[in-house]
Amino acid sequence: MRWTLKPKPEALKVEVLKKALQVDDIVATLLLQRGLDTYETAKTFFRPSFEDLHDPFLMKDMDSAVTRIEKAIKDGENILVYGDYDVDGTTSVALMSSYLKTRIDSVATYIPDRYDEGYGVSYKGIDFADDNGFSLIIALDCGVKAIDKVAYAKEKGIDFIICDHHRPGDQLPDAIAVLDPKREDCEYPFKELCGCGVGFKLITALASNQGQTVQDLVEYLDLVATAIGADIVPIVEENRALAYFGLQVINTKPRPGMKAIIAEVKKDELTITDVVFIIAPRINAAGRMKHGNHAVTLLTETDFNLAAEYAVDIDQFNTDRRETDKRITAEALIQIEENNEQEGFTTVVYKEDWHKGVIGIVASRLTETYYRPTLVFTKSGDKLAASARSVKGFDVYNALEACSEYIEQFGGHKYAAGLTLLPENYEAFKAKFESVVKETIDPKLLIPEIKVDLEIELSQINDKLMRILKQFAPFGPGNMSPTFMSQNIKDTGYGKCVGEDDKHIRFTATQSFNDKIVCIGFGLGDKLDIIKNKRPFSAAYSIDENHWNGNISLQLKLKDIKE
Repeated sequence: MRWTLKPKPEALKVEVLKKALQVDDIVATLLLQRGLDTYETAKTFFRPSFEDLHDPFLMKDMDSAVTRIEKAIKDGENILVYGDYDVDGTTSVALMSSYLKTRIDSVATYIPDRYDEGYGVSYKGIDFADDNGFSLIIALDCGVKAIDKVAYAKEKGIDFIICDHHRPGDQLPDAIAVLDPKREDCEYPFKELCGCGVGFKLITALASNQGQTVQDLVEYLDLVATAIGADIVPIVEENRALAYFGLQVINTKPRPGMKAIIAEVKKDELTITDVVFIIAPRINAAGRMKHGNHAVTLLTETDFNLAAEYAVDIDQFNTDRRETDKRITAEALIQIEENNEQEGFTTVVYKEDWHKGVIGIVASRLTETYYRPTLVFTKSGDKLAASARSVKGFDVYNALEACSEYIEQFGGHKYAAGLTLLPENYEAFKAKFESVVKETIDPKLLIPEIKVDLEIELSQINDKLMRILKQFAPFGPGNMSPTFMSQNIKDTGYGKCVGEDDKHIRFTATQSFNDKIVCIGFGLGDKLDIIKNKRPFSAAYSIDENHWNGNISLQLKLKDIKE
């Protein structure tokens, strides 16, 4: 691991902000590092407000989208809400269909089959709409590149409204409206909404025509917060406000489907991290192991008892998913070792019977292991399909674009993407991908980085600091949980390895005579020798609360330790 200490703000700026906010050096420094340099910006950060949300009509084509939907409602048209099978897609479909059903009965949902239809808008979905008399399709979290599909729908007299957040291509589909803040001609002030976030802006615009405000739509924000967490979009500005209020809904009045998912979680208050690791994997598991329709059914159910039954099925899908991705990850690691492919700039593996629903998770696990841009391929019909994951700082989407001569179809983000190619192009693609990454990646990006906000003394860690740090949440890209480092600390002499196979490390650290704090390092069991015999060492960590037997105490959650 390489530790990078963030630049310290100017001392004068720290002093000015300290006085304005009546806080200490640590808090003022953390705020300045996040670009919050005045009382007003700090207040907005600590106290998110609905006033922080932008006017939805600032988004390009919003007027056209609202006009077309209002016409469909007035004329009693059949509306099909279409979305991808992942968390962002299924929450988007649940949100849009739930809202529209408060205005019109003739609303149905459609999630493509991951294996039969693949990602995004499909011809099969359009045929379904045509066969069943749908004259308007609202596509969410997909569609911005579906030029041929939208043209096909138009031939059948079906209009499209697209709500997407992926990067558009050179040409936009010929839809009634293409709502996407990443459009070059879109002047919407915030570009990092997730698909469900774009959907929420659309229902906000529709509701405003009915004299309603965003406060009347709060019940939908549990879905938006879940999508924000799962899709790893920056939790800053508008996303921060949406996630903040969405978490309040999750913790106070979640929809029955959400309540059923979290019923077994023994925790007083869920954080965005809990959403990412507890709620999102279960919603995702439906589309990975069975069909995304199961997730939409759960999230739109209004009867808790029924939702609880659906949640049992979802939980089983998640259990199956865990077992499957564990097995495939083990097989992929063996393949890499046997082919001696650990030394390259990329990791690319393929086996035709790997489960398509979990190859993205396997790609993430391999990236954690070898820390290289990674692709995991499997057979999908007569083509090969892959999920791509990247390392921090490297744009895998651009790398795939440079290999497009060998690719049939691809799409995604900077750090995660998907693609298909013909089997005969696999080896050529693999060589080209390795070459492109080798030529374009900064070698230091192949070493995992810990970005340290600030070096502090253990004596500065107290309950007051923890109370303020908790107000920095919700955490995520653009606002990560603060990471600190301390030097010349020692184990009090009782440090040991804990957990299965002694994978983890636990000890009590001291830096001066009176400072003692418990430290837990997950996955750091192999570093026990560093702390032995009370030798001094350095630690990078976040400050955490340990809840045990009704008691709460501070502890350090270690990220790394060094001699």
